[in-house]
Amino acid sequence: MAQCRRTRERPGGADNKHARAPNRLPSLPVARAADTRSAQKKRNPIVEIVTIVVAALLIAFFVQLLLVKTYRIPSGSMEPTLAIGQRVLVNRIGMRFGDPSVGDIVVFHPPTGADPRNAPPICGNPAQGLGSSQACATATPKRSDQTFVKRVVGIGGDRLQIRDGHVYRNGRREPDAFTNPCGSGDGCTFSGTITVPNGSFFMMGDNRGQSDDSRFWGPVPKKWIIGTAIATYWPIDRIGFF
Repeated sequence: MAQCRRTRERPGGADNKHARAPNRLPSLPVARAADTRSAQKKRNPIVEIVTIVVAALLIAFFVQLLLVKTYRIPSGSMEPTLAIGQRVLVNRIGMRFGDPSVGDIVVFHPPTGADPRNAPPICGNPAQGLGSSQACATATPKRSDQTFVKRVVGIGGDRLQIRDGHVYRNGRREPDAFTNPCGSGDGCTFSGTITVPNGSFFMMGDNRGQSDDSRFWGPVPKKWIIGTAIATYWPIDRIGFF
């Protein structure tokens, strides 16, 4: 009688030979604090300070080049409005979009007739200026390297006379309560009438008896004007806007 052999089944049966081990997710590396610190960019405080200073200087340079510049008043020709050593802010960009008006305080380059080597100052018309009956209406053609601060008292087309330091513009005396009296010295009276050339501006200091200005060396072309004074910031007790 044939004996039946009992075969011993392996766990999982015949299909187990095709079974695969379950997939395992790759283990993630554990970040270490030291590795994190080393991965960050190290900052050098000295480099940061130098960068900030350089950036600030560049901004200040372009602001002064294009927008606003500071000037120190070198003489008493604008007293009592501006004292020696007083500092003002000058709007430079305004000259690109318009002209200064009568009464504005401006910073500009005068003609070379105003240079110190010329004593007395030189007018472009020898028959005008100091020692004549007319203020100078014609400037010398070249620009000086000097920088002056004065007030605009006449613009192109205006007819001007100067009497005892007072400006008569187109037949009417201009308000000048802000000025120091001129007195009766040289340059205080030019009874002859002049006409300011178109595109030019006639400048005078508020200290009428102590100012070297357009009366002696002539009007200033617009292209020589740097800008209009908009404020004063030093000394502290004179801070304000014009």
